[in-house]
This record gives sequence, structure tokens and C-alpha cells, in this order.
Amino acid sequence: MAQLVIPVFTKKFKKQFKKLPFSLQKRFDIKLSLLLTNPRHPSLRARKMSGTEIFEGRLTNHYRFTYQLINGSALLLTIGPHDEGLGKK
Repeated sequence: MAQLVIPVFTKKFKKQFKKLPFSLQKRFDIKLSLLLTNPRHPSLRARKMSGTEIFEGRLTNHYRFTYQLINGSALLLTIGPHDEGLGKK
């Protein structure tokens, strides 16, 4: 049986999440369920960011979220439009 991943949300993530349209918040809820049950699920469309231990997942073509897997937890770092969701703005 697969071990479930525990979500941990940064303050920055929570603030960015509240600013998202409701439809994207619901879409993220689905992605979060996938992440917590299988961090390698293909529907996350996640990839490791170059030179880091941080993963980028896609909500849509224009929205991203970033997270780091640490000791059975998923530390959710950022969420938002492509560059902002990757923590570049």
C-alpha cells in the first residue's frame, strides 16, 4: 500500500492561492489529491526544476505550482501564472 504524502503550505502559497479564481482553486484541489496519493502521477505533469530539488506542476497551460518532497511531506511553495507560479516574480 502506498504511503500518503502530507501537505505543508507556505505562507506565500496560501496568499497566492487565495488570489486565484475559484475554478483554478478547484482544479488545484484535484491536483493536490493526486500529489498526496502519488507524487509521480502523470496527470500532475510535473517535472523537476533544473539544478534544484523543487518540482513544477501544471494547473493549466498558464498556471503552475511548485513543491518540494521532503521526508514524506509535500512542501507547497508557490502557485500562480507561469513566472509567478515558478517563484520568478
